[in-house]
Amino acid sequence: MTTEEKSLTRGMVQVYTGNGKGKTTASLGLAFRASGHGFRVYVMQFMKGSTVYGELAAARRLAPELTIEQVGRDTFVSRSHPAEEDCRMAREGFARARKMVASGEFDLIVLDELNCAVDFGLVPLDGVKEMIQEKAPLTELVLTGRGAHPDIMELADLVTETREVKHYYNSGQHARTGIEH
Repeated sequence: MTTEEKSLTRGMVQVYTGNGKGKTTASLGLAFRASGHGFRVYVMQFMKGSTVYGELAAARRLAPELTIEQVGRDTFVSRSHPAEEDCRMAREGFARARKMVASGEFDLIVLDELNCAVDFGLVPLDGVKEMIQEKAPLTELVLTGRGAHPDIMELADLVTETREVKHYYNSGQHARTGIEH
C-alpha cells in the first residue's frame, strides 16, 4: 500500500464519552483497523499502569504500526485528592502527547481516558483545547473517557456517548481477562 492510498485527506477529532462500557474498546478497535491499513497509530492511556491489559500484548505484535504507552500508576486515582505522582505522570504524558498530535508523525492518535484526566484536574482543559486547535491536519485524534467537558465536545467532529443500560458488574461479576482487560 502506498502512502497516498493510506493517507487521510482530513484528520477529524472524535470523542467517546459516557457512563457505559466500551469507550476504550471502541478506540482500540479503530486503532486495530487503522494499523491493518498501514496507518501509524499511537495510543496513550492516561491513569492506567497495569501490565495485564491484553491490548499491550497485541500492540507488541502489531509494532511498529501500533504503539501503546501508559502514563499512570497501577492504582486507583482519587478524584478529590489525586496523588502528586498521578498529577506529574499525567502532565508529563500530556506534554508528550500534545507534541505528537501537532507533529503529524502519526495518522491516528488515541488519548485514552484523557477526558477523565481533565475531569480529575490532572490535565488542564485549556491545554486540551489548544492541542485540538494545533492538531496536524491529517492526524485523526480520538479522546476517550467519562465526563468529557462540553468545550471539548464542541470542538470535536464526532461525539459518541455510551450509556449503561445493564452491566454484569452490578451483580458481582469481576473484570475478566480478555474482555475487560
